[in-house]
Amino acid sequence: MTCPDQPDPRIQPPNPHQQPPQPGGWQPAAGYTPVPEPPRKRKKWPWVVGGIVAVFVIVSVASGGGDDESSSSARDGDAAPLVDSPQTEPESAPTVDAPDAEMNAPVRDGKFEFVVTGIETGLSSLGDNPFLAEEAQGQFVIVTMTVSNISNEPQGLSPSNQTLIDDQGREFTADTSAALNLDSDVTLWDEINPGNTVTMPVVFDMPVDATPAAIELHDSMFSGGVTVSLR
Repeated sequence: MTCPDQPDPRIQPPNPHQQPPQPGGWQPAAGYTPVPEPPRKRKKWPWVVGGIVAVFVIVSVASGGGDDESSSSARDGDAAPLVDSPQTEPESAPTVDAPDAEMNAPVRDGKFEFVVTGIETGLSSLGDNPFLAEEAQGQFVIVTMTVSNISNEPQGLSPSNQTLIDDQGREFTADTSAALNLDSDVTLWDEINPGNTVTMPVVFDMPVDATPAAIELHDSMFSGGVTVSLR
C-alpha cells in the first residue's frame, strides 16, 4: 500500500523539452532531448553587390564631372591650341659626285688609261645605211675617248661597260647598235694588247632636255670605275 504523500514512482513527471505528440506522425521516445538548431548566418552577398554598385556610381559621377569640366572649358575658350604638323622638306634632286678628272686629262681604271677627247649632243639619228641607221628615242650623245692598255697582258674593252650621267644624277647605258654607224676601233668588244691605244666613241640615247654631266669609265663590268666631267 502506497503512502498518499509520496509520488507514485510509476508515474514520470512531464519533460519540459519534450515536444507534444503529433497526430498521426512520429512520436519521440521517452527521455529524448531535441538538439537545438544552430543560429542561421546572415548572407553577405547583398552587401557585396551594394558595394560594387556604389563604386560604379562614384566612378560614373566622377567621369561625368570631368566631361562637364572639359565642356565648360571648351565653351569658355580655354581649349588647348592646335599644334601644326611639322613641314617636311622636299627631297632634293640627286647630285653628281665630284669627278676624278676633266676632259683631255688621263684617268686610270684597272688595266686601262682613259682620255676623254670630245662630246657631241643633240643627234636625232645615226647612219646612212638603211639597214644600220638608228633613230634616237630622245637624242644621241657621242662621247669619244682614247683607251690605252697599261698592263702587261691583254685586256678586253667594251663600250657597254661605260655609263653616262646627266645633271640630275640619272644614269644611261651605251647604245651599241647605234654605234655600228660610227668609225670606231672598238664597236662592240675588242681585246687590247699591252701598250696599244685605241679610239672608242660611245653612243648614248637620252632625253632631248637632258644635259650630260659626267661619264663613268670602267676597264670591265667588275671594276670600281673613274668619273670624268663633261662640262
